[in-house]
Amino acid sequence: MFDIIVIGGGHAGIEASGAASRMGKKTLLLTTLIEQIGAASCNPAVGGLAKGHLVKELDAMGGFMGELTDKAGLQFRILNESKGVAVRGSRAQIDMDRYKIYARNKLLSLENLDISQEQVLSLIFEKDKVIGLRTNLKNEYFAKKIILTTGTFLSGLIHIGENKIEAGRVGEMASYALSASLKELGIELERLKTGTCPRVAASSIDFSKLEIQYGDEKPKPFSFRTKNFNPTQLPCYIARTNEKTHELIRANFHRAPLFTGQIQSVGPRYCPSIEDKINRFADKTSHHLFIEPQSAEASEYYINGFSTSLPYEVQGQMLRSIRGFEEAKITRFGYAIEYDFIQPTGLFHSLESKKIKNLYCAGQINGTTGYEEAAAQGFMAGINAALAIDEKEPFILGRDEAYIGVMIDDLVSKGTKEPYRMFTSRAEYRLLLREENAITRLAKYGFKFRLLSQKDFEYCEKIRKNKEQGLSFLLQTELSPNAKNNAFLEELEEEKISAVMSLQKIVARASFNVHKLKRLDKSFEKMDEYSLNEILNEAKYYHYVSMQRDQIEKMRAMQDLKIPSNFNFKAISGLSNEVSEKLEKFAPATLFAASKISGITPAALDILQIYIKMQAKR
Repeated sequence: MFDIIVIGGGHAGIEASGAASRMGKKTLLLTTLIEQIGAASCNPAVGGLAKGHLVKELDAMGGFMGELTDKAGLQFRILNESKGVAVRGSRAQIDMDRYKIYARNKLLSLENLDISQEQVLSLIFEKDKVIGLRTNLKNEYFAKKIILTTGTFLSGLIHIGENKIEAGRVGEMASYALSASLKELGIELERLKTGTCPRVAASSIDFSKLEIQYGDEKPKPFSFRTKNFNPTQLPCYIARTNEKTHELIRANFHRAPLFTGQIQSVGPRYCPSIEDKINRFADKTSHHLFIEPQSAEASEYYINGFSTSLPYEVQGQMLRSIRGFEEAKITRFGYAIEYDFIQPTGLFHSLESKKIKNLYCAGQINGTTGYEEAAAQGFMAGINAALAIDEKEPFILGRDEAYIGVMIDDLVSKGTKEPYRMFTSRAEYRLLLREENAITRLAKYGFKFRLLSQKDFEYCEKIRKNKEQGLSFLLQTELSPNAKNNAFLEELEEEKISAVMSLQKIVARASFNVHKLKRLDKSFEKMDEYSLNEILNEAKYYHYVSMQRDQIEKMRAMQDLKIPSNFNFKAISGLSNEVSEKLEKFAPATLFAASKISGITPAALDILQIYIKMQAKR
């Protein structure tokens, strides 16, 4: 008997079992192969645009992914660095072998966590709740809560040309029995598709013909807990497809599972296969490929941008048509995989199933794609399962609090018809949700749930207080346009002022930097670089942030208006049948949740608001 059982040792399973066990719950992690815990099934990288935000938010609350990435990192870069701080994203190439070792050892060291190498065949139910499971070793385990983090393993079917292989990953058994068990319980499963790229032996690549791409000169760690960060960085490379490559692909469209009807499910729109790119963008004569090392030894490279399910022999021909790959030897072929997932609209914001009590879902089973999206969901599911055992309110992050909150709200409110990927454009309040301020936004939660140490929390609090005090000083301090002040501004190489102006408006200038900030007051001289950068950013975006906070207050007024659980939407005159049916189906808990449902109009919300208030008065 366990408090919590986590099924699946991918990135969602790592964070779910890590959070639950550290919150004092007796936890069991079941996984098909222990050596594959934390496997980078696709590209050997963590982070990216918006994905980096998720990792930083996880780290701020005590998640593992940031620290593991810093330990296993081979190259670190800030993407979009020339753009505003709200849309920058941290990304790291990782040693995929060492990442797994670090992840496995981290979990094996946790006090309340047991790990067993078994495949789950079925769940055990009692009325409308899950109480345990059965495995291929004929073991039965019972638990108060169960978390499904099955990745691509539910009825996984691999496609390479005409070949079909039942597997969750190449060489690993798919979970067909578990899919059948979920269907028996009335859980509707749908299908999605994803894919991966070929890997090539480094000895067969002519790197002199490729464009080299280095990491940042002064790399920044993902985790605020990582100290003395000075990683040995490896270069990546850029190659390009050409007309010959495209001709080979077009000539084999008739053998592409994506076009023959062999694959019937939808793949990730923003990470299409190379054959899909050639089909959709027929006018393009070339596509970028990013050549990324898979380990510190750099003996094998991942061909990012070359995801394919074309036959084995065609993959070799395609690669050898590319400059620098004339003698390329493929070590691992690319493939597409179809798998089962549940519509996340069948989940509460806590990630617990609406249909089956005590069952939580996280990661690709919820229709997402990406290690970072999976890890964030796993972390939240682990926390919420632990809180539910203690009969405490679920932990739900708002859209104004975290990208994690945006992602979960998107999934639960809207569902998905294609693999969901996080983008900065999905967040309405990007200026409030920067990578750098994740620790000042979220550390309080990590500390509250005992996932962040006192020492780490105090560090985050120091940054938060420095930021508040620094911004307050800049807002309250004004400079008059006298000779002394203008001479000081001239000394800082800043334009003079002709009217009274707050320091905040001066610091908000594009030309103002941290070095100049230190000279404004002695209090700034004593602050660390992290605090100073945060003060600078807050000052530069102060008025825009203020406008976003006003928007949030208006939204909260709507969010606070709760809809009774037994509310009869069909009885409301003025609502169309379509609107009332959607409201009945999704059963939103608040007016705000109702507003997130596709097809619910502002007029419908006004009518609903009136009826809710009328019912409350009765």
